[in-house]
Amino acid sequence: MKKKSILIIMALILLPVTGMAQNIFDKYSDDTNVTYVSIKPKMFQMIAKIGIDTEDAEAMAYMDMVKSITSFKTIVTDNKSISEDIAKWVKSSSNTLEELMEVKDEGSEVKFYVKEGKDSDHVKELLIFVNGMDKILKESVEVDGKQRKIETVIVSLTGDINLNEISKLTDKMNIPGGKHLGKKK
Repeated sequence: MKKKSILIIMALILLPVTGMAQNIFDKYSDDTNVTYVSIKPKMFQMIAKIGIDTEDAEAMAYMDMVKSITSFKTIVTDNKSISEDIAKWVKSSSNTLEELMEVKDEGSEVKFYVKEGKDSDHVKELLIFVNGMDKILKESVEVDGKQRKIETVIVSLTGDINLNEISKLTDKMNIPGGKHLGKKK
């Protein structure tokens, strides 16, 4: 009976922690103050089946990378309170993730986090957190047909992700700091 009581007490203690650790993407997926994108595994399977030129090594490497991704989720918001909530969630999640890199510029910050994979070149999750974009982007941008001054962007990629391939892709897309992803601390 004593063991059962201890287990119940531990469960009650951990309940608020698991509630706080609710996935931020699930929390805001239906919120009208965010732009939410979630690409499911079936979509990645379909993309991988698209006919590509098998002679093009770059295209093949891209398709191999796409096959390795099981989930892509992103939230974009200009809402200050949601931005603060996302920042708190990222901070609380950082104990299960390893920070790879942080870039601070003109009041904004970009952080790259990973969850270890099968070896040092692979990760199970890549989390990119960009906060304070409104300080860099002086102009508003069009998101969902509306002009917005973006505050925060968070992106999560899960799967068997090769950091070297991601760094090549982010470099081609001119994502700040992307070329350094393959170089873990």
